[in-house]
This record gives sequence, C-alpha cells and structure tokens, in this order.
Amino acid sequence: MSKPSNREKILTEGLRVVNERGFGGASVRDIVQAAGVPQGSFTNHFASKEAFGLEVLDLYFAHGRQLMRETLGNDALPPMQRLRRYIDANVDRLNRDAMRHGCLFGNFSAEAVEQSEPIRRRIVEIFAEVQQAIAYCLSAAVAAGELPAKFDCEEVAWFVLSSLQGAILLAKAERSPAPVERFKHIMFSIVLSPPAATTADA
Repeated sequence: MSKPSNREKILTEGLRVVNERGFGGASVRDIVQAAGVPQGSFTNHFASKEAFGLEVLDLYFAHGRQLMRETLGNDALPPMQRLRRYIDANVDRLNRDAMRHGCLFGNFSAEAVEQSEPIRRRIVEIFAEVQQAIAYCLSAAVAAGELPAKFDCEEVAWFVLSSLQGAILLAKAERSPAPVERFKHIMFSIVLSPPAATTADA
C-alpha cells in the first residue's frame, strides 16, 4: 500500500484540527504541523484556506454520504428503522468526542458562511442533499404504510434536518446527548407517528 501523499495528510489531519478548533481557529500552521509536512506543502496543494475548507467539507461529507447509503437509502430495511439508524449513528459519532465538536456543517454555517460565499453555497448544497435522502426515506415509509398517505415528505424532511442540527448544537453546548435524545423522542412519537388504525368501534 502506498504511503499517503502530503495532500492527503493535510486534508485528513486538517479535518481533525478544524473539527477541534473550528475553521477560523485552525491556522495553516496548525494544520501543517498536525500533518507533519512543511508549510509550503499547503500552498502547493491549495490555492487558499477557503479552497482547503471546501475540500475538507467534501471529505467530511464523503463519510456522511456513505452513512446515508447504509441507512436512509438502504431499501433492505424498514424505512423508520433506517431513519432511526441514521440518527443513532450521528449520536454515536458525537459521543466519540464527548459532544465537544458537534457537526462540521453546522459549525461552518455558524462561523464561515459570512466570510466565504463559495463555502456558504457548498453548505446549502450539502444540506439539500441530506434533505433529499431523508425525504426519500420518508416517502418509502409512506409507501410501506408506516406514515399517513398524505404525509408531506419534502417539508418534514427539512424539519427533521433543521431539528437534528439544532439538537446537535445544543448537545455541543451542554456536552450531553440529552438534546438529541429529546429530539428523537418527539420526532418518532409525534411528528413521525404511524397512521391511526381504523376500527369499527363507535
């Protein structure tokens, strides 16, 4: 197996540093020191810190896309089970760093979109792709009879995404998974409740 290139090291270690310190708090010096490469390597591979930030987002999202394929887009599983697994996997990731880092997309939204229009546009595109994956799963739940026939999958998918991002932000602030657990409880017991069973009882 070939050794990782300096570019790969900068992206991999840079993602870790940005996760820990934020995009604004992670200097180029911090990133190259973590990668163990000369500072000149950064400018050799990235035209700017903004260009690096866009690639870090895509690297982070590559893991997110894989998770969405394994959960939300996995037609072998019942739809509501897929959504639960997707949310639980996000909680597991947050728990690995004791809720300290949150979601990179939410973090970039809070600190980087005012400084970079390309980063803002990329964040919007990423959130739209996640929303579509959730909507696909909800549509499958309607088809399977797990949700009412007239359920608005597109709008509720945006609501799920927004609520999850908000819960993750609170979990980061509280250093506790409790906000995400509250989100899950309300989401599955009220928002995504199954259609009422029809009975002949008066």
